[in-house]
Amino acid sequence: MTSRIEWVTSSCRLLGAIAQEFRESRPFEGMTIGTGIHLEPKTAVLLRTLFDGGARVISTGNLNSTQADTVNYLREHGVEVVGTQTRDADAHGSDLSAVLDARPQLILDNGGDLFIRYLESPYEGLLGGTEETTSGRMRLERLRGELKLPILVINDSPIKQFAENEHAVGQSVFESFMRITNRSTQGKRVVVFGYGACGRGIAANFRNGSSVVSVLDTNPVTLLNACLDGFVMRNREDALREADVVITATGADHVVRAEDLALLKDDVILANAGHFPFEIDVSGLLSDPSITSVTPSTPGLQTLLTRDGRRVHLLGEGHMVNLAGPNPLGNSIESMDLGFALQARCLESIATGNVDANAIVVPVPRDIDEMVAEAYLNLVNGLNSSGATSVGV
Repeated sequence: MTSRIEWVTSSCRLLGAIAQEFRESRPFEGMTIGTGIHLEPKTAVLLRTLFDGGARVISTGNLNSTQADTVNYLREHGVEVVGTQTRDADAHGSDLSAVLDARPQLILDNGGDLFIRYLESPYEGLLGGTEETTSGRMRLERLRGELKLPILVINDSPIKQFAENEHAVGQSVFESFMRITNRSTQGKRVVVFGYGACGRGIAANFRNGSSVVSVLDTNPVTLLNACLDGFVMRNREDALREADVVITATGADHVVRAEDLALLKDDVILANAGHFPFEIDVSGLLSDPSITSVTPSTPGLQTLLTRDGRRVHLLGEGHMVNLAGPNPLGNSIESMDLGFALQARCLESIATGNVDANAIVVPVPRDIDEMVAEAYLNLVNGLNSSGATSVGV
């Protein structure tokens, strides 16, 4: 795993440059940063970058996604890690509370869990922080009046939307499907629930894999977008009856439910790409009286057998499929380098007082988006800020 983290570190060129800068500027000197984030090699590079900026960094993972070798690596390099990989919501809650016991001045949240727990037991000294996901933003924006802190939502950056959510999530979900199932995608009927940036990327990647892709969404404007993008429109029941593969990417709970079992055909595969493991109501499916047995068929895949002999396959037990199964890699290194550069710059802006106190659950400031975009273009293509190549300008 160390060689894997070294490979990721060398590939995160934006974070590498920021870490070098932070070692001199020390924007987090004397501060504690508390984080709840997927603990895997790419996040290790981010946390070490914050540590290089002078912070005491105390972190815990998200449900199911923590990788033990990453935890060991972080501890060896000065980052404090609470807990280990768990699927137990109560144990995870205790780990989150332990992070807040350190009374961090900055919070890097992933799903809103830390900020919501902070409201249950507020303390002096919290300056604000960041929220990584749409799921977290949806939870926190209802609490603006109570939070009263600058919180920048990384997922509302256009860079995060197109670079990570659309391109990288779409690609990594496709890769994870292939890695876990080893099934073909050609000619398969794939149903994607949700046509936000992640859903768009998933739908596009499976269509590029020669699948017939249907899109379902509760928003008619979003569905119109999917229609004009050339995806198949079906009503919910017909789509599920025809599906070979069903993928959820909505941020909502119980999108696929036990009552849907009657609709699903034999050998269908269910996967979730959303942050929380509740989009597929796994407990409802497993406890439904129509299910006679549940067996692990291959690493990362369970098979549910119905009374009438149909097989329903579940990937990653309903957790994020691109961080599930054997050798999970998640999103591409370059996309996460971009997103985590946004994280580092946003936390720096809050720590140095450059973010207005009224910026409560708002998108990344435009100047940070532009700074990160320009830095990436300069690294990759040698472009200047006008978009022209530096050669001959």
